[in-house]
Amino acid sequence: MRSDALAVIAGSLEDSNRKRIADLATKNRLPAIYPRPEFVENNGLMSYGRNRDEAVKRVPSMIDKILKSTKPADIPVEQATKFELVINLKTARSLGLTIPPVVLMRADKVIK
Repeated sequence: MRSDALAVIAGSLEDSNRKRIADLATKNRLPAIYPRPEFVENNGLMSYGRNRDEAVKRVPSMIDKILKSTKPADIPVEQATKFELVINLKTARSLGLTIPPVVLMRADKVIK
């Protein structure tokens, strides 16, 4: 039995093999969604996940709290508030897929 699609989760193994994973998915004509845009920039079909720039912007305030003697365990866990959708139309065409215009309009970035 063959899978119809692939959903890749975030992790160090996936991160270090992002181009290989994207290439294998495309080679096997397997539509795939990834957790980060770097996969899409390496010919993956699409990604949906937290905006990394927003997460990085929060780091200085956490460091400031720790330097002011707040215990790291006392700093609340923050949930992502901004997510981004990235679509690679070149990969979609190579897979024989048409991305609906409404989905393209919602995308934060479209790679042509």
